[in-house]
Amino acid sequence: MAENRKKQRRSVPAGQLHVQATFNNTIISFSDKKGNVIAQGSAGASGFRGSKKGTAYAAQIAAEKAAETAKGYGLKSVDVFVKGVGQGRDAAIRALSTADISIESIKEVTGVPHGGVRPRKQRRG
Repeated sequence: MAENRKKQRRSVPAGQLHVQATFNNTIISFSDKKGNVIAQGSAGASGFRGSKKGTAYAAQIAAEKAAETAKGYGLKSVDVFVKGVGQGRDAAIRALSTADISIESIKEVTGVPHGGVRPRKQRRG
């Protein structure tokens, strides 16, 4: 018969924060040093819909909600990885200061195409 004991919550004092900021939404993920996600949130999951999901305020609320969950794991400091070009980039990082999580480093990991796709054919006429 299966044991009915609660899973032991592991303590993660230092981890990573991944912020993906698109024009339409902002996704926040707290993970341990290996990259295993411990808490996550997004503007859409925070109750924002449509064009409001892409705003800086929505990113701030999403980051605060995810940070509260992450603090339950004992998270104290994070390395921040920012991806994308949306409005939520800075707002998500600023929201951490209200959550008492110290930022060790901030790294830009937005993908930059080199080469890219084939251009459209030239217009004639």
